[in-house]
Order: sequence, then C-alpha cells, then structure tokens
Amino acid sequence: MHAWYGNLMLLISLLFFVSGNEDESANEHSLELTQSLNLARQELIQDACRRFPIKWSLDELPSSQLEHILVDDTHRLLYCYVPKVACTNWKRVLMILEGKWNDTDVLSIPASLAHSPGMFRNLSTVPKEERDIMLDSYHKMIIVRNPFERLLSAYRNKLEGETQSAKYFQDRVGKRIVRAYRENPSNESLEHGHDVTFKEFALFLTNKSEELADVVNNEHWQPITSLCHPCLIKYTLVGKYETLLDDSLLALNTINASHIQFPRLARTSGTAEKLHRYFSQLDLPLIRRLYKVYKYDYRMFNYDLDNIVGYDLG
Repeated sequence: MHAWYGNLMLLISLLFFVSGNEDESANEHSLELTQSLNLARQELIQDACRRFPIKWSLDELPSSQLEHILVDDTHRLLYCYVPKVACTNWKRVLMILEGKWNDTDVLSIPASLAHSPGMFRNLSTVPKEERDIMLDSYHKMIIVRNPFERLLSAYRNKLEGETQSAKYFQDRVGKRIVRAYRENPSNESLEHGHDVTFKEFALFLTNKSEELADVVNNEHWQPITSLCHPCLIKYTLVGKYETLLDDSLLALNTINASHIQFPRLARTSGTAEKLHRYFSQLDLPLIRRLYKVYKYDYRMFNYDLDNIVGYDLG
C-alpha cells in the first residue's frame, strides 16, 4: 500500500510539472490531480481502518468526542479542526462563509476571534438523527500533518514561546512537568514552568501519569485520530499540511466557495534541521514510546520517521 501510494504521488508530481500553460485549463487540471490524490488518501485511511482495532462505534462515542468537528450548514461542510495544522486560517474561512465577518480577506480576522468559544456550532451539539443525515450527505474535511512535526510545533509554540498563550501553558502545564520529571528543579523553574526541555515534554506524553492526565490529552498534542475519529467518520476531503494550498483550493471549490482566497503560508525554513536537533535529545527507546502514542496517525496518513531516525519504526 505504501509503495503504491508513493508511486501515485510521484506520478501526480510529474503531471503537475508537465501541465500546460493556459491558466484556466491548468487550474482545472490541477484540481483534478488534487482530487485524485484526495481519493488516494481516503483509500489509505480506509485500508488502515480495516487493520486497526476500533474501540467504539459512532453511536457509542461520547458526544464530547465530536467537539472538534465544526458545522457549516450553508455549505454542507463538516470540518474537523486540528491545532497546529492551519486551523486558525480555516476557522477564519468558516467565519466568512457563515457571514460572521464582512470581508473576504481571511487574514484580516484576528486569530483570537476565530478561536473564541461559541463561535461555531460543533457536531457534539447536534441530535443523533440530524447528525446521521449530516454525516451521510455533507462534505467532511480533515487536514493532517506529520505527527512529530506537529508535536514539535506545539512544544515550541506553547512551552518555549513568549506569547500570552505560551505563558498560560507554561503556568498550567510547564510547572507540573518540571515538578514531575526534573531532578532538583530551581525555584524559578517551579514558579514559572518556562524552561521545560523537549525530553521532559516527551516523558510527560509517554509516561501516562494519572497525576497529569488532565493535561496530557490537550488538543494541541493529542493524536489526530483521537480528535477526528477517521475510522468512524468517512472524510471526503483529506488535506495535508505539505500540500495545504492545493488541498484548500479543492475544498473551497467543492463547497462552491472559490471566491475566497485561502492565504499562502510563509513556509518555515529548516524544518528537517529543527526535527533532527530536538529529537536528537531523545534516546531511541523514548522515541519508540513517543511513536506509539502517534502510531495510528503515522499509519493512516502515510507518514514515516525517516527524517527522525533514518528509518521507519513500523
């Protein structure tokens, strides 16, 4: 399956390269190719789900487990947002689509407003009969990212950062990690939680401490499969962070909202170097334990650990 998927990716890349110069036909051609890749991703998820155990049926799933799936009735879209995977911009898009912002400039919307509680209806509030109709007839979108790349982004943003959000996480989570996993911590570290190391963060995620259970499952580092349940919900739009613009264009075209221009992200440089620098602080047994936390994300979304340890752990 992985070899087949890799060959398809190569073919699609080559087709993109040799596509014609006429803008309109090229755009249509690009959308067709993106849709082909989208269908391949759906098949990969379905194949993985046939091999992995499922703990619940959808009817048995607690409604709180559906809070990440946002509802846009006008455009018949269900979107499972994943922190650290372009969810701010997609929430901004939803605000425009739902008439909650009187401008089509996505980046003009303050991020804090897009994330404000109660801004969107989510699937956990929908009665079962209505929910079943939505799941059968609405477009269902998820955007995914390399699990360890997403994890590192969360760590750098929430535990290394200087923003108010970072200070909140350092106070609420960082202090407790320092107390649990550092020998002879300084009073300053215990007071501020501002200097959690990446190794301490990895230990926090893998040790399954009951004392820290309330913060281990935070949405910023919770596995995507736990947030979005891709074996219970058949996503019809499967985007990736690596091809975000193309996948977002396909999604907007699919829901007849192509008048909205999804913003181009400034690509961060040195991602591979950062991954190597931080993960080299962990020994291989700890990396293996961390991989197990995100194993289903890796398998369902066709990622590997080649850029971390030089081979896939399997």
